[in-house]
Amino acid sequence: MRSASSASLRSGLAIAALGVLGCGGADPGGMTGEAGRWGFAGTGGSRGGGRGGAGGSAVAGSGGQAGTTGGAGTGGAGAAPTCGKEDCGTDCTIPALPAFSALTANDKLPDPFMTIAGTRIASRSEWQCRRAEISAQIQNYEAGQKNPKDPGAVTATVSGKTLTVNVLGKSFTVSITLPRGDGPFPAIIGLDGMSIPVSGSLDSLGVAQINFDTNKMGNQSGSRGTGFFYDVNGDKSVGALMAWAWGVSRVIDALEVTPDAKIDPKRIGITGCSRNGKGALAVGAYDERFKLVIPQESGSGGSGNWRVSQWMLSQGQSTQTLSEITGENVWFRSNFSQFGNSVNKLPFDHHALEGLVAPRALLVIENNILWLGPQSSWSGANAARGVWQALAVTDRMGYSLTTEHGHCSFPSSQQAEVTAYVQKFLVGGGTANTNIMRNDPGVQYNASQWVNWTVPTLQ
Repeated sequence: MRSASSASLRSGLAIAALGVLGCGGADPGGMTGEAGRWGFAGTGGSRGGGRGGAGGSAVAGSGGQAGTTGGAGTGGAGAAPTCGKEDCGTDCTIPALPAFSALTANDKLPDPFMTIAGTRIASRSEWQCRRAEISAQIQNYEAGQKNPKDPGAVTATVSGKTLTVNVLGKSFTVSITLPRGDGPFPAIIGLDGMSIPVSGSLDSLGVAQINFDTNKMGNQSGSRGTGFFYDVNGDKSVGALMAWAWGVSRVIDALEVTPDAKIDPKRIGITGCSRNGKGALAVGAYDERFKLVIPQESGSGGSGNWRVSQWMLSQGQSTQTLSEITGENVWFRSNFSQFGNSVNKLPFDHHALEGLVAPRALLVIENNILWLGPQSSWSGANAARGVWQALAVTDRMGYSLTTEHGHCSFPSSQQAEVTAYVQKFLVGGGTANTNIMRNDPGVQYNASQWVNWTVPTLQ
């Protein structure tokens, strides 16, 4: 048994000029980062990339040694280095956000490239602070604050398959299943277990699995504000999805200081299905240390967009809407219900939530079940894809919707897509196509109905 501690930099809204500091990868094997560019590790290894240049992330290394723990190889796509923190936008200035009564209506999916100040970003280096604005908006109006208190120094111990995480004077546990070998291993955290196949996607690729109990962190079946998150943070207005996101971030903190767990904290993915798919998207969106995010059948409140779901209902299609979902459960912050009849007043939609993952890897797995809002999620995916397009990394965003099947019963037709993403963005060395946008022919996306902005060419 081994114990260690680390004080990480946390989310916050510090005052600074609009722009980002360099945030290159810390692992060996790369050259110095090019200013203002997003860099990506090569296919020869999983942890390459050099020091970040001024205003940008590291470019890929040019001579690393191949292998799952080697330096970066030449070209290709691997694990995208970021600043290595939970939130890389803590130096960004966030303008004051208006009250609900001061918000203006917009029937279109809001422009993810338009700043709160009313100017469009023009460079890749500006995306980090625009991302911080979107994150602040969603926390303020929909999800609740992720870090009501500074978690401080997280400590941890590992015994057998159990990792005990100590934070703010209390502890919770997660279970870890390791593949064969010595590690450290890449890992996927499953909210309440894995819904994607373990044998086809994880075990055979040497990926560890971590099981996270959502209800113990933020109970979703009882009264609002119960569970570990609320016990230590106290803010009961925060939605359960954000409580889970906070808890999973503390797991990464723990893995960073507990090498005996045999998990590589720089190669972590997140997944979940249905309500846990909503949670997986939230977890991956709000922690930039995740290299791969796979929300499965998350529907409205996940990959679905509130505006499109509301329109679907107006057309006689029985799908979940904002007003229904806030009456059903405590997944979102306590006053989110005020948007129930005014979804067009939201200054964001879930295409922007998906965009928070960029330039990291996102694979959205959906099922053509009407209640899940397939047209809503497909429309949102097409709009969200513009962020990866602007950053010139469209191979890092995928969407797969298949013909209706049992909810959360993973179909074999999506196996190759999941394997490709896990191989390329967690394990390293994958060469399969990940530039995937697949849906049932009957599910339509009307771009002119939902988007009145263009995708910029960011410099």
